[in-house]
Amino acid sequence: MSTSSALSTTQVVAVIGTGAMGAGIAQIAAAAGHPVKLLDARPDAAARAVAGIRAQFVKMAEKGKLTAEAATAAGGRLIAVEHATDLADAALVVEAIVENLEAKQKLYADLESIVAVDCIFGTNTSSISVTAIGAALKNPERLAGLHFFNPAPLMALVEIVSGLATDQAVADTLFATATAWGKTPVHAKSTPGFIVNRVARPYYAEALRLAQEGAADYATIDAVLREAGGFRMGPFELMDMIGHDVNFAVTNSVWRAFYNDQRFLPSLIQQELVDAGFYGKKTGRGFYDYREGAVKPLPASEARQKCSEKISLFGESTVTNALASRLQAAQAAFDRQPASDGRIASIGNAVLFITDGRSATQRAAESGIANTVLIDLALDYTRATRLAIATAEQCAPEARTAAIVLLQAAGFAVSHFADVPGLAVMRTVAMLANEAADAVNQGVCSVTAADSAMRLGVNYPQGPLAWADQVGVENICNVLANLGAGYGEDRYRISPLIQRAVFAARNIHD
Repeated sequence: MSTSSALSTTQVVAVIGTGAMGAGIAQIAAAAGHPVKLLDARPDAAARAVAGIRAQFVKMAEKGKLTAEAATAAGGRLIAVEHATDLADAALVVEAIVENLEAKQKLYADLESIVAVDCIFGTNTSSISVTAIGAALKNPERLAGLHFFNPAPLMALVEIVSGLATDQAVADTLFATATAWGKTPVHAKSTPGFIVNRVARPYYAEALRLAQEGAADYATIDAVLREAGGFRMGPFELMDMIGHDVNFAVTNSVWRAFYNDQRFLPSLIQQELVDAGFYGKKTGRGFYDYREGAVKPLPASEARQKCSEKISLFGESTVTNALASRLQAAQAAFDRQPASDGRIASIGNAVLFITDGRSATQRAAESGIANTVLIDLALDYTRATRLAIATAEQCAPEARTAAIVLLQAAGFAVSHFADVPGLAVMRTVAMLANEAADAVNQGVCSVTAADSAMRLGVNYPQGPLAWADQVGVENICNVLANLGAGYGEDRYRISPLIQRAVFAARNIHD
């Protein structure tokens, strides 16, 4: 186990557990050229999995993704076996069985007396401590996490997770092997949630908090995260797809593993759904209704109105320049003014700012600008199709209307949120970046690994730390500080990594 090169394709890969994930891993290994043995405790399950994978190879050949010869050869490398003793010649044993610590410990402890001493154990656990699984082994150094994402044949990311006893050479071999299999692996330490399941928690948590505070309805929050934030799915539709039984269980697992850290606090809204058995798509009801005849609600958008007042844009920021470009394309008149007190635009009596984590009402009170209107962050203001706004309690109705008209003139659908601090995209991105930064700061992974994991594992439009650099690390820090001050909660404490980057006046990636 001293080599860090990939396993040879002459070496046998064993997969135990032939559900969707196990079958997917077996398909990857067979396609890469390995003889693959499949074992399942359920009668005939391994044989059915082999037949299913072979059918997948045939379909790939029909679509031109494989030659007919390659498909036949890959299918021929799959072998269903009935006993653990049939795995004696395996160089790598990957388990994809039930997510239960004792079951995984027993499986690998039993295998130690069957396989060779240099056989590597790769657990596909998504949430159980690799260190804890290894604690039951005589040779825990041979065990590492080999965490694929569903569907395994399509998802690029693999987390290579080292427990406390894992031999670095084992982790390096798995990294090289995953690379040889066409995947993008990242190294991680065995801590709760590893990288993806930890860093992703704020995507759900902040949306749930927004809903709990009545910021907007589920469809509107989802639309803003998609159409302004660039996320492939909104948080509520994503939770419905994952299943609330699963998503809520992962959140609870991470929360408990971090000794009830408020950053991972589960939501009462999701608890209610679980208690009701409304798990999402698979049960027909979740945040949305999927039963026959149900109609998915549309996001709330302000009625379109014609712009008739003078528009001024301030400074040369990314958002101001994007507004200028969009207004010009729409042939809307505007003028440019020097930068002034952080405002990006004005129209009539309305003054528009980017949210900084304070409520519009607080910002109006502190600035003396009653007609304060805040707009949310967008991944790309030149391409976003929707923006969320919030207005101060002091804001006159006509000023609110004028701000909406300005943004509509620039081609945005406008969703008016209740005056919650940080709106939707800004607070979500700030918290994702903060959690990724803490993972890096605590030695769980590298900056590059954190960004790669979130792009490839959950399809985020940008890695959260690269996103923080784009928004400005100081801006992210200010948003978090203002959220923390506004809520008075430790939930929004700022990662030391972000603080150091601000003090050093550098980007996180520098």
